Amino acid sequence: MVRLNQSLQVAKTMTQRTDELQSEIERLGPKYQKSGPRYTSYPTAPHLSEQFPLAEFETHCAQDTRITQPLSLYVHVPFCRSICYYCGCNKVVTRKPGVAQEYLNALSNELQRYRDWGLNQRVITQLHWGGGTPTYLSDAELTQLMHLIARNYRLTDSPDREYSIEIDPRTVTRETIALLRGLGFNRLSLGIQDFDPLVQKAINRLQSFEWVSELTQTIREHGFKSLSFDLIYGLPHQTENSIQATLDKVIELAPDRIACYNYAHLPARFPSQRAIDRLTLPSATQRLRLHRYIDAHLQNSGYLLIGLDHYVKADDELALAQREGRLQRNFQGYSLKTADDMMGIGHSAISQIGNMIVQNERSLEDYLTKTLNKRSPLSRGLHLSDDDLLRRDIIMDICCQLEFSLADICARYGIDPDIYLQREINELHTFIRDGLLISTQTGYRLTDLGRHFLRNICMVFDAWLERTPIEVKYSKTV
Repeated sequence: MVRLNQSLQVAKTMTQRTDELQSEIERLGPKYQKSGPRYTSYPTAPHLSEQFPLAEFETHCAQDTRITQPLSLYVHVPFCRSICYYCGCNKVVTRKPGVAQEYLNALSNELQRYRDWGLNQRVITQLHWGGGTPTYLSDAELTQLMHLIARNYRLTDSPDREYSIEIDPRTVTRETIALLRGLGFNRLSLGIQDFDPLVQKAINRLQSFEWVSELTQTIREHGFKSLSFDLIYGLPHQTENSIQATLDKVIELAPDRIACYNYAHLPARFPSQRAIDRLTLPSATQRLRLHRYIDAHLQNSGYLLIGLDHYVKADDELALAQREGRLQRNFQGYSLKTADDMMGIGHSAISQIGNMIVQNERSLEDYLTKTLNKRSPLSRGLHLSDDDLLRRDIIMDICCQLEFSLADICARYGIDPDIYLQREINELHTFIRDGLLISTQTGYRLTDLGRHFLRNICMVFDAWLERTPIEVKYSKTV
């Protein structure tokens, strides 16, 4: 009886703390609710320039001699069979016969151009296929693409590899899941977004819970190392009741990781979003309450918020990596720190090698024209200065470690943080007063409350933010 009373008291205390946290999020939300980057990189992609000397990047990669260093590889497959109205990804909606094979021919030419690079001698410890919908490709085309990569890069069968692919549940069969495992993938990410039929109809993405449940079972039967679900809040017709029903179903399926994104309604930038009736969207206050509810429900169900939008089970490798300081964030999201450099191939793909970031053509037509004529698909890039690298280190520590030491980071660059970052340090005092940051002996640590305003803290150190092109619109930070 004593032990039961103690357990009830612990549960009551945890509930009180959760309620207090959510109340503070709602109180501070309006103050910090502004547009800002998600910081999958720094500087962010809008700042890449067409004036960048692209040949210099290719020469650097060709002469790379760091063959013992691992490499991350991203492959972009842009195609979708139908439009999801909310989507802001770089995708092409088509059912035209032959487009996938034409694209694979273009990828083959791009890879052949890189075949003799020194960079290709590195082992691929992290591989990710994104889109669009990579599983737009048929089973035969998925196999062809993996063989193309294997002929040009050094893949590995190490159990420590991270080989992942994004999946639209509507586009795969049980046989496809088995094929993906045979091709070497050990991590899958399912695009769920929401299970409510009214919400699904409003965003033109109908998929049943029953089918996702069957897929989840199939994935587990084939021994994948990790399963992730993507969710979105702020969609049309979402309410706390509908979100609760979706979360209950998600928790029932128990994915290892959950990414929960804030929907950004930008119809001027993404024409498909014009099909969404803006009057059915939650208000800013309602969206904040949805966020508050999602966070409380997931954390009470055993998931940890490890950083920006991402929740994982307490025993997940990402949680362990964060505790050990090995967590990293790049264009592929959160991952284990297996490679500092990333090569991207395909339409609009971004590469980050050393102090250079480059991007392939963002127009599919331009990408195909260049690659099918055996020309470089690169279109723009950026040299990272020491200031960029320093600020990148700070922002990535905020995103991944949830703490940062300006003294330690600045020491790597031989500068005095009190002088060089005087403005930024002064701005941090506001976060400390609001309970988002704690000043420690070695630097700063984000509080549980501060994790929910992580992007706002990162923005303090973003020297490029005021130079963002006027046509670029970011999602709300909260």
